[in-house]
Amino acid sequence: MSTPRRTVLHDADIARALTRIAHEILESNRGADDLILLGIPTRGVNLAQRLSTLIERFGGAAVPAGSLDVTMYRDDLAKHPTRTPSPTAIPAGGIDGKVVVLVDDVLFSGRSIRAALDALNDIGRPAAVRLAILVDRGHRELPIRPDFVGKNLPSARSERVNVRLSEVDGGVDEVTIEGPTNEGDAA
Repeated sequence: MSTPRRTVLHDADIARALTRIAHEILESNRGADDLILLGIPTRGVNLAQRLSTLIERFGGAAVPAGSLDVTMYRDDLAKHPTRTPSPTAIPAGGIDGKVVVLVDDVLFSGRSIRAALDALNDIGRPAAVRLAILVDRGHRELPIRPDFVGKNLPSARSERVNVRLSEVDGGVDEVTIEGPTNEGDAA
């Protein structure tokens, strides 16, 4: 039996959402000064790179983008021990005194972001930390709220939200919802 799947964001919708987020980041920061984007692997890194390009286009200044692996900071390694760490790449100059925007594809329980905050703490002391999310699906288990959201997408816990980006998913940009699935498998 196949799981029902519906596409909720197409490539143009994702592009529009990222354009809006880039403008909101620039406005919130009053420009691109002292701004760093750190994507959470895997798709958060690609989104951070796209946002960096957009912010440079709109703000006229380059904004460094890097990646922040949170694997070893997660509190669910016992449940999912097969996670493969990805490299952390902090832009030259570090994060001390900078405004760091964490970028991820889907915000669900908030546990990945909590892990990212712990990882940041081991790297340096930013002036501020902001959160940019392509899809906020709700169901938070921790008091974490994004500053910049591409799409609020209410979903059932039993559904799975999938983000596909052309850089890692064979040339396709889309967000789909599949469901219902097993409760423990939702992302």
